[in-house]
Amino acid sequence: MTKKIAFFDAKPYDELSFVATNKSFGFDLKFFKPHLSDDTVALASGYDAVCVFVNDVLTPPVIDALLKGGVKIAALRCAGYNNVDLNHALNRLPVVRVPAYSPHAVAEHAFALLLTLNRKTHRAYSRTRDFNFTLNGLMGFDLYGKTIGVVGTGKIGREAVKIARGFGMKVIAFDAQPDPSFASETGCEYVAMDRIYTESDIITLHCPLTPETVHMVNDKSIAMMKKGVVIINTGRGKLIHTKSLIHGLKSGHIGSAGLDVYEEETDYFFEDFSGSTIEDDTLARLMTFPNVLITSHQAFFTQEAMSAIAQTTLENIRLFFAENKRPNEICYKCHTAPCPKQTALGRCF
Repeated sequence: MTKKIAFFDAKPYDELSFVATNKSFGFDLKFFKPHLSDDTVALASGYDAVCVFVNDVLTPPVIDALLKGGVKIAALRCAGYNNVDLNHALNRLPVVRVPAYSPHAVAEHAFALLLTLNRKTHRAYSRTRDFNFTLNGLMGFDLYGKTIGVVGTGKIGREAVKIARGFGMKVIAFDAQPDPSFASETGCEYVAMDRIYTESDIITLHCPLTPETVHMVNDKSIAMMKKGVVIINTGRGKLIHTKSLIHGLKSGHIGSAGLDVYEEETDYFFEDFSGSTIEDDTLARLMTFPNVLITSHQAFFTQEAMSAIAQTTLENIRLFFAENKRPNEICYKCHTAPCPKQTALGRCF
């Protein structure tokens, strides 16, 4: 019997990529525009699986309702999973994700933000469109020879290190599990977070959101940073305490910020509010700074990444139903997928 999958927060590009990829899988796909929430979970009743994105929420009531409606597995079409109550899902609802799709896409976008902010190409474009060809206020600096601090050297962070080395930058990195062989291969240096804060001209965040990393950029850490530091975040919004960031921008201590994520993005990102008033005063204030560049969580958004996401997501679901395998199930204890301790006898839990 053909398995039925309910997609939530589905956009036209999701439908295009998944329909194309599904030709080799043969699932019955249904795409819903609303986010998965307490109010919409009833739509999943009668489906075998749900496919969700970063702004869908799997709270205990939602998980219970999914199970009651017959859902057997939740598949995240993303790498992040901070929107899932893993403790409640444990032994109830398997949750799988896409641990890697195109690390190149996200790392490249981080540098697109950096280069745009530094050389002010977004402002130059607007200026020349009005036939204003002056250069006042557009001066940047050479990336060559500057120190960049890369926080997190997973697949994306490693690509960021390689790109930075290509620019001739000095790279210092932090990771909870340093890899000396990678450091030797690329010429980067693993250091403590204090040195990331104090020595970096640019800091780019590529670490997961965990209890240890929530608001890692805050008043205290900003005070340690160089005056004029550039902060890039393509990881998770809550890595940065936004009000602290605004204070640093107002004081001039932070030179510029490139953000592809925002800690309260759920109500806004991926939607069109061009004809509406933004009620989030913090976001509205952030967008008034000329030295802040915000993109709407699009770092992953390349043709290659979308194809890889669809392929891995549908393969996760196929393996679960056909072979009872869960290669990318998230471990609630060590917060990885696949769990490094996974054996024939089980996982951390």
